[in-house]
Amino acid sequence: MGSPLHGEGEDGRSYGRRGVLEGAFALLDVLERVREAGLTRLAAESGLPKATAYRLLEQLTVLGAAEKLGPRYRIGPRLRRLGHAWRPDPTLEKATQAPMRNFVRTTGAAIWLCLLSSGQTIAVGGAPGRIPYFSPPHPGSVVGWPTAVAKMLVACSPKTSGLALDSPEWRKDAARIREAGVAFDHEEYTPGVSCVATPVLDRSGTLVAAICSPVEAVRPLPDLAQNLVRMSKAITATLP
Repeated sequence: MGSPLHGEGEDGRSYGRRGVLEGAFALLDVLERVREAGLTRLAAESGLPKATAYRLLEQLTVLGAAEKLGPRYRIGPRLRRLGHAWRPDPTLEKATQAPMRNFVRTTGAAIWLCLLSSGQTIAVGGAPGRIPYFSPPHPGSVVGWPTAVAKMLVACSPKTSGLALDSPEWRKDAARIREAGVAFDHEEYTPGVSCVATPVLDRSGTLVAAICSPVEAVRPLPDLAQNLVRMSKAITATLP
C-alpha cells in the first residue's frame, strides 16, 4: 500500500500530492452532500475513476476521515470532530452576538449567519428562535441553493460561485437583490418554509457575510426583513 493520499490512477499514471488531495476532498464533498453512498455513485459524482475513488476512500477510512458500512461510505468520526472544532473569524463572531440576541428577542424568529467559501454557503453561527425546527445548523454546515442567504451571498460577492449565473433570469434577480439589499426564498428550498436574508458589510461596504431568518411560510416577511436590515447595520457599526 502507498502512503496515505498518494498513489496511481487507473491509467497507471502517478498522481501528485495536489491532485490526490483534490480527489480526496472531492469525495468528501460528495459524502457531505449525500450523507452516505456506495463506490459507484461516489466515483461518478466526484468525477474520479472508480479504482482511484476506491483507493482514496480506503485510505480516508484508515485515517478516520471516512467510515465504511458494508459497501457504503460516509463521513468518518475524525472529520466530524475536526469540523466541529471550526469557528468563524472571532471579530465577526463577537460583532454579531448582541445584534442576534436582540433580533430573536424582538421577532421570536431564528437567525443564521453564513458566508461564501469555495462556492458554497457555509453556516458560521446564529441563534435559535421560539421554534426549534428553524434553529441554525452547526458551524461549518453547507446551506443549500436556492435559499435566501445563498442568493444574497452569490448576488453580492465579487467572487461569485458560478451558481445559476449563466441564466439571464438569475442575473436580473441578482441585480434586484443587490439594489434592494434583501433576498427572499418563498418555499423554494423547503416546502412550508420561507426565508429572508440581508448582507453583512464592513465599514468600507465590502461583503463579509450574510444573515437570514427562516420561518413558517405563512408568516409575513416584510417586517422580518426590516428587522434584518437594522440588525445588519448594527453589525456593520461594530466591525473594524
